[in-house]
Amino acid sequence: MPPTARSGAIRTDADAAEPLDTPESDDENAETGEEKLRSGIQSIEVGFRLLDVLTHEPRAMMLRDLAQRAGMSPAKAHRYLVSFLRLGVVSQDALSGRYELGGFALQLGLARLARVDGVKLARIALSELRDRLDLTVGIAVWGNQGPTMVHWMESSYPAKASLKLGDVMPLLSSATGLLFAAYLPSSKTAAMLERELADSRRSSHTGGPRTRDEVEQVLAQVRAHQAARVEGMLLPTIHAFSMPVFDSTGELALGLVALGHEGAFDIRWGGEIDTALRECAQKLSYELGYSAAPRDEQA
Repeated sequence: MPPTARSGAIRTDADAAEPLDTPESDDENAETGEEKLRSGIQSIEVGFRLLDVLTHEPRAMMLRDLAQRAGMSPAKAHRYLVSFLRLGVVSQDALSGRYELGGFALQLGLARLARVDGVKLARIALSELRDRLDLTVGIAVWGNQGPTMVHWMESSYPAKASLKLGDVMPLLSSATGLLFAAYLPSSKTAAMLERELADSRRSSHTGGPRTRDEVEQVLAQVRAHQAARVEGMLLPTIHAFSMPVFDSTGELALGLVALGHEGAFDIRWGGEIDTALRECAQKLSYELGYSAAPRDEQA
């Protein structure tokens, strides 16, 4: 292995305008503990811009491209990458010279995933959303009998939905059910779906799809909107949204639910409730390791 050049021994023209990282000054050392906690360590934050680019880029990158995306010169980026290589946070292909996330980055991700409790994170996030928008919200997971409510928080004006923890939601006449029917493998939902279709054909109720073709059309709309919405279908005058939260494998982990009374609940796509609940679900999916654009294998 060739000897490592001393940091700062040579500066390129591209890096001339950028100061080298230097030890803390006396003024910085004089900062109180609280001031240091607030200010942080800027060089760490700068270096992590490189890791952020590599995290979102599907293929290994050349130094010049990586530096450009991170907003720094190649010389400055190289100094950070040397340290990241030593720590195993990034790796470098010996033939192409391209940089990629390293083994330690993988271990960090796996450690995070092992500690994540999706329902716990969702409870915290929905509590903040309920308080901000004064909504009735809940969490559903797939249980032995179907989509099951595992958490429920009322607004200051309860929706009188008569829902309880442990209630199993129908697939075809609830926003939660439609969400799970749209995103789960058909092997999990087929039996329940057939039972509900048979019941609907024997009933005069016309609130939901009644044929297999109608079901597929509705589920296609759910996937297109990346959310389910019902207007008074399961319960008269009660509207609802349900948003998907995905895990690191891209599978549906849970559904976030918001509901309210007709006239007081913004049921519009792109409205305040849709936007807020969608952002909440996307943030939770990120916390669970989901990426909407999976990292492809390098060609």
